[in-house]
Amino acid sequence: MSSSTSTSSDFISVLDQAALAFRSREVSRPAAEDVVNALLQTEKAAKQRPLDYSLMQLQGQWQLCFATGTRKIRQGGIRLKQGYYVPKIVSAHISFDTDESGAATIGNQAQLGFLQLNLSGPARYQRKKNLLMFEFTQLQLRLGRTSLYRGTIRGGDAKEKAFAQTSIAKLPFFAFFLITENFIAARGRGGGLALWVKS
Repeated sequence: MSSSTSTSSDFISVLDQAALAFRSREVSRPAAEDVVNALLQTEKAAKQRPLDYSLMQLQGQWQLCFATGTRKIRQGGIRLKQGYYVPKIVSAHISFDTDESGAATIGNQAQLGFLQLNLSGPARYQRKKNLLMFEFTQLQLRLGRTSLYRGTIRGGDAKEKAFAQTSIAKLPFFAFFLITENFIAARGRGGGLALWVKS
């Protein structure tokens, strides 16, 4: 697909197909290279027009479908590694929620067989930049229905109390450049790109 003749909707269609293929074997998967290109072009298009996504659009649980790694380069900065579809043997979900006061939380769950790792903590959303900052402060490790560990991590209680005043520069974040009913796409603080599908 040539970026010079393709429109933003063409790239979004590639991402939509990748999300559908992740859910159904009856849909063919776009090549990983095409998905990376579609993510980059969609991100580029998002920078050229104002976006107005709300935290409410992110609420719910999303399964990681596709991701890229990064590597540092000599000149400084980072370069994307090849993208890959997340193997079905590994289940990775991210979730966003708000409580009655409007405070946001993030959850990150990874499961391999009967072993399940859950991370959670406070989050806050900067709508103007579609930036979601977060801090993982709680960890739970389960084997089947048995809880192996549950507690705070990385100075959990203190970090939760200080979270609202912590600057963006000190927090991990996701910069969302596409949010739909079926999938979301973002770049992480480390520079990698990710595509999640609605659970």
